[in-house]
Amino acid sequence: MRVLAIANQKGGVGKTTTSVSLGGLIAASGKRVLLLDIDPHGSLTTYFRQDPDTQTLSTYTLFQERKELSKDSVRRLIVETDYPNLHLIPSTTALATLERQAIGQDGMGLVLSKALAYIADDYDYVLIDTPPLLGVLMVNALAACQYLVIPVQTEFLALKGLERMVNTLNMMSRSRKKALGYTIVPVMFDRRTQASVTSLRSIRNTYPEQAWPGHIPVDTRFRDASKAGVPPHLFDPGGRGVEAYTSLWHFLEKVIRSDELKSNIEPVSVAGRSGVVS
Repeated sequence: MRVLAIANQKGGVGKTTTSVSLGGLIAASGKRVLLLDIDPHGSLTTYFRQDPDTQTLSTYTLFQERKELSKDSVRRLIVETDYPNLHLIPSTTALATLERQAIGQDGMGLVLSKALAYIADDYDYVLIDTPPLLGVLMVNALAACQYLVIPVQTEFLALKGLERMVNTLNMMSRSRKKALGYTIVPVMFDRRTQASVTSLRSIRNTYPEQAWPGHIPVDTRFRDASKAGVPPHLFDPGGRGVEAYTSLWHFLEKVIRSDELKSNIEPVSVAGRSGVVS
């Protein structure tokens, strides 16, 4: 099982759209995919017609039951979507209280790692949709994932958020004792605006090794797909946004495999995480 986190410390940069788009495309290729929503806003949860205000079983449950986690306790949180190979553990607004509850509590940063190890044989890929701030949820995502995808809106203020995200990543890499590979994905690109063009150039100049060579264009069909609750690749198969995400996935698949070979990273397994599960 390979675990990817979709993260940025700025909101409104397309994390949920990226999670749904990539998750849908991977599932359509025949891989078993789990989407994990750890954002208290619950946008990913809402996308699939689950209500984050009324969820009783959710990612929050993992933290509540962290000392008694088991394969069965994790599996019972999983919701099947209407789409083959694509499952979800929904979010709840109660996650917003987690920062306060985490004070003085041991083991709060490895809850997701522990939970995912129990279901490592059930899925080929897990995609974690994260909240836009550094805290216990973001720490969990970065500790659990093997690769990071950073969507960045092509506008000036988003570049500041990217800088903060990269600083956080460097800090976490020191804690993990190994670098976490990542790809920066320019999104919401509008070639008609100078701000978009300039921002895209800045991303590529500042992060030449980490920036994806492509970009995700502004595409109103993403909003329409969200309203319909349908993954973009099914809602608008020939759309330019879907074509861009398809290209991104082909790129990421190659980079992740290469990164695993170079760093000898193994896909998550119960055996590989025995020290976490115990």
